[in-house]
Amino acid sequence: MLDQPQEMAGAQDTIYLCNFRVSVDGEWLCLKQLEDVEFVDNNYQQPLSPPSPVEPLALLAAKDPVLIERSNLVNISKLVVKELIETSQKYGRMLDSDHLPLQHFFIVLEHVLRHGLKPKKGLLGPKKELWDILQLVEKFTPEAQDMTTSVRDLPTVKTHMGRARAWLRLALMQKKLADYLKVLIDRKEDVLCEYFEPDALMMSDEAFIIIGLLLGLNVIDCNLCVKEEDLDCQQGVIDFSLYLRSSHHYYQSADSVLDPDNMTTVLDQKNYIEELNRHLNATVTNLEAKVESLETTNALMKEDLEISKNNYLLLSDENSELKRQLGLSGRASDKADEGGGGDASDGSSAKKDGDKKSGEVSSEVEELRKQLEMEKAKRMEVEKELKLQVNMKTEMEVAMKLLEKDIHEKQNTIISLRKQLEEIKLINLEMFKKLQECEEDLTQKGELVSRLQKKTTQIGKILNNMEKYNHLLRDVPARQNSTGSDGTAARPTSWGSVNYPKDNIFDKKSPNYYKKVDPLNNIDFSKITKKSPKTPEDVETGGPPPSKVDKKDENCGGEPQE
Repeated sequence: MLDQPQEMAGAQDTIYLCNFRVSVDGEWLCLKQLEDVEFVDNNYQQPLSPPSPVEPLALLAAKDPVLIERSNLVNISKLVVKELIETSQKYGRMLDSDHLPLQHFFIVLEHVLRHGLKPKKGLLGPKKELWDILQLVEKFTPEAQDMTTSVRDLPTVKTHMGRARAWLRLALMQKKLADYLKVLIDRKEDVLCEYFEPDALMMSDEAFIIIGLLLGLNVIDCNLCVKEEDLDCQQGVIDFSLYLRSSHHYYQSADSVLDPDNMTTVLDQKNYIEELNRHLNATVTNLEAKVESLETTNALMKEDLEISKNNYLLLSDENSELKRQLGLSGRASDKADEGGGGDASDGSSAKKDGDKKSGEVSSEVEELRKQLEMEKAKRMEVEKELKLQVNMKTEMEVAMKLLEKDIHEKQNTIISLRKQLEEIKLINLEMFKKLQECEEDLTQKGELVSRLQKKTTQIGKILNNMEKYNHLLRDVPARQNSTGSDGTAARPTSWGSVNYPKDNIFDKKSPNYYKKVDPLNNIDFSKITKKSPKTPEDVETGGPPPSKVDKKDENCGGEPQE
């Protein structure tokens, strides 16, 4: 009886993930027990929590274990990625392989990528491996070729799963993991359908959620040594207690606040690594250029070596031919000695002939040796000259390139100067036209000024005459008063002349009433004061031209006209 409560307590403490549904509640991972198995403590009250947006989907898919697995993987991926980003920003350092959230991330990512992977067909059929899928990335993105080849050449990794883990770690360090996986997901109908089941996570729309989570990891800097890790062994398990929320857990908001100093150090490290990467790329390009130059020199040296080998073979053939001729001459002399049963004089003469021939052959051999040495010396000189010519050629090519650059630059400057010259010509033409217009305006204004001066002189004369006439009009009433009382006395109308009462200019009935005659100059002011019609020139200049005024002056002189 005592053992039964202990067994119940053990059953309550043990968590079977196959009987739970994973959901996200705020920042925590909630495991909710399914209906078939229930171990509920009567004294425990579950804390209230807001409804999760994932719960309706989980309730609809409660009968489908594949959908439950997919939702569990997505939710745990969210929590692991969030924890990884928060810890990396909190500690502000480069993450290595000993970082616990990073280990959890790789374990969850491995489960995500292997979800719904097809088994092998039959006993002898090939097994579908994750490494086979990841190798397809280099066909679509050439940037992944170097990484894939380096993973293939790793000496410490032997299995396909180990290579897949190394590939994922290198992709995360390069911050291209999300991009590479997106390439596969975009071609899931053509490529992934051969490796995954139709209800797999990589074939569903939830794969894009995983890609979005992986994009957030681009802010993390990792330094993972793939050679030192044992990637062929089975990876560890995840401690879900780090992501499960307890009813008595109250986190402080101050801990979640990021330290700005740590952020600055992380950004400084990131900038330093990027600068180092740029320097390394520059050194790689320089080394590649040097390798290309060395390859070209090596090819030239190989060609020279082949030429020297051919010359050596020719000389060796000539030497063997000479040796053969020397042997034939020696044999002929020996035969002559053996067949010398006749006269001794004939034998001695044949021997002498053989000695002469052998001497000649030896001299020819020495001459050929001397010629060979001469040829070798000449060959060395020719090689030196060839090297000098090659160097001269390279220098000439460099000089030609520099001259071409200078010529192009000078041509560009000449073209720009021509354009400037054309612009200056256009400006000069415009200035010349403006100058001509100004000169025409000046001549017109000078003529106008001369006309106005003439008019002012004429107006001055007219004003003087008017003043004199006003004085005369003032003098006439005084003289009238000085004459008789009947008012019939004579009135002077002009200088030295008298008007009689019958011809009184001040009488309205007199015919000369309207003729205002200046007694001094005999000017008829009635014609001058009459408004003459204005011409367009009068309107523009403010008065008649000088020619019209002159005509008026001519009419004004002499006797008044009726």
